[in-house]
Amino acid sequence: MADKTLDTLFHETLKDVYYAEKKLTTNLRKMAKAAQNPELKAAFEQHEEETQGQVERLNQVFELIGKRPRGKTCDAIEGIISEASEIMDEFKGSPAHDAGLLAAAQAVEHYEISRYGTLKAWAEKLGMDEAVTLLDQTLQEETATDEKLTMLAESVINSAATGEAA
Repeated sequence: MADKTLDTLFHETLKDVYYAEKKLTTNLRKMAKAAQNPELKAAFEQHEEETQGQVERLNQVFELIGKRPRGKTCDAIEGIISEASEIMDEFKGSPAHDAGLLAAAQAVEHYEISRYGTLKAWAEKLGMDEAVTLLDQTLQEETATDEKLTMLAESVINSAATGEAA
């Protein structure tokens, strides 16, 4: 069995997040279509565009480490997407629908923030300065998206879920 090094772990985690981002592109479209609130719909559409840029940066990181871009199944994202699908089905048309979708989207963001933070730290340790820059750019976008979703939840979506006026 080959030695398992930080380089190996970095590559495996990179494949995991690559799979997650590719999978999210499709699912963000579905969530945007399902969103009842126009601001939430716009947030999902904007994040889908950002995600495409994030995939391109991941492609660059794969190139930097001399590996072909490819993903490996990410059970965490599969689970979060499954929960989002359940919300879309079970809460369709209800006041709580968008609150549930937003919560699922934030679960995705928190997962991504964790992964990109880890990959950035490992890239720093491995002396991969270009990868650090690329991963940090995505980490900053994911953090900003999470903050935007929080503001949207607190200003509009959660009140609408309870029937309150925002």
